[in-house]
Amino acid sequence: MTMSAKLVPSSDLPNPQHSRATRIQVAKRFIFLLIGAGLVSVGLEIFLVPNNIIDGGVVGISIILSHLTSLPLGVFLFILNLPFFFLGYKQIGKTFALSTLIGVLIMSVGTTLLHPVPAFTIDPLLAAVFGGIILGVGVGMVIRYGGSLDGTEIVAILLNKKSPFSVGEIVMFFNLFILASAGFVFGWDHAMYSLIAYYIAFKMIDITIEGFDESKAVWIISDNYRDIGDAILSRLGRGVTYLDGEGGFTGGEKRVIFCVITRLEEAKMKSIVENYDPTAFLAVGNIHDVKGGRFKKKDIH
Repeated sequence: MTMSAKLVPSSDLPNPQHSRATRIQVAKRFIFLLIGAGLVSVGLEIFLVPNNIIDGGVVGISIILSHLTSLPLGVFLFILNLPFFFLGYKQIGKTFALSTLIGVLIMSVGTTLLHPVPAFTIDPLLAAVFGGIILGVGVGMVIRYGGSLDGTEIVAILLNKKSPFSVGEIVMFFNLFILASAGFVFGWDHAMYSLIAYYIAFKMIDITIEGFDESKAVWIISDNYRDIGDAILSRLGRGVTYLDGEGGFTGGEKRVIFCVITRLEEAKMKSIVENYDPTAFLAVGNIHDVKGGRFKKKDIH
């Protein structure tokens, strides 16, 4: 199926100038970078490191090297991330590189200051769970405000251009290799706890970046599109957009309903479509961010 769209010549596109961030925006970014990197320091030095549990990426390598050399963890966190500042500057931009530098500096200093503090628990399972939660929230906060605390993804982006593997697959390969290395250094039971901490942190990063109120995009193709659209407006309180489409097999004209809902509204959306047209085509996909337009929910009647 195809949809009609109007292409605008490149010569007619506006060329907006990049506006500098206000002092309030800069201050807000710094505060959240400080909080995020601080939480990562707590997750590492108060929960994971004292229990010989590691994370993936540069952080995991730093924990292993710190254990083998008895040098402070913060030293390796800063030194091993240095090359990625330059890669990040070239690949993504100055703001990203500066935010990353600030985040890594705070994390390095934070782990050094917190190193003498005793662990909150010596139970490795509790340490993996709570350490993973705190670590994931901190990393997600730093990413959400334009920085990074690990250069693995930057390397994965570069390798992705010359390999058939996706960025996610390359990152996963790196992290599995690092987590497996923990088995030789700390023992295989600690490697398994590390895998638990890594998984929890991975999930918490997604939640922190996207929020609990995850949005979903919905496409509906039905001959009763007007009735379904009116029902979504009145019963669900969501705005809809009608798109012009053409059937790939029949060549007939179709109207496509597009709208954005939250995941809590998905069941009611399906109920509405089923009620007006049980044979309608319905596709639902996850989206990470929604801005602008009239996404704000109206009252449900």
